[in-house]
Amino acid sequence: MAVIHTEGPVTSGLEPNIAQTPRRVWPAILRGLRCRCPACGKGSIFDGYLTVVEACTECGEPLHHHRADDFPPYVTIVLVGHIVVPAVLAVERLWRPEIWIHLIIWLPLTLILSLVLLRPVKGAVVGLQWALRMHGFDPNTADPDAAEPEPKPASVVISAR
Repeated sequence: MAVIHTEGPVTSGLEPNIAQTPRRVWPAILRGLRCRCPACGKGSIFDGYLTVVEACTECGEPLHHHRADDFPPYVTIVLVGHIVVPAVLAVERLWRPEIWIHLIIWLPLTLILSLVLLRPVKGAVVGLQWALRMHGFDPNTADPDAAEPEPKPASVVISAR
């Protein structure tokens, strides 16, 4: 991820025309990995296990409009897969244990790694969205939900033959 530096404040041309200073991407991601506010790095970003706070308790930065959705689980699956699969293959190649030994070792390890990594990964995604001013983190957008149209219900055609 590259940080775009410009000469002077950045504006998007939308009303109200609020000047924006560039936000540094990597510090925001690292703060999110530590489950801290991407703006100040002091307040907690989570209220529960995965529930993001409405606003930072330290600096007041609103965080409620993030849209992490399914991206943190996808990243977590990739990370856990890149850790567990090579380990499984190495153990199988070196010692060739019975399948029940593999199940006893790798299923709990996969579950524990997934649960441990999911929260910091979600924090990093929220930090990335904050740094790139995505999904409502841009003060120049009047209504962050206005850009996404309501989905149309699918029509069902039933034909009797």
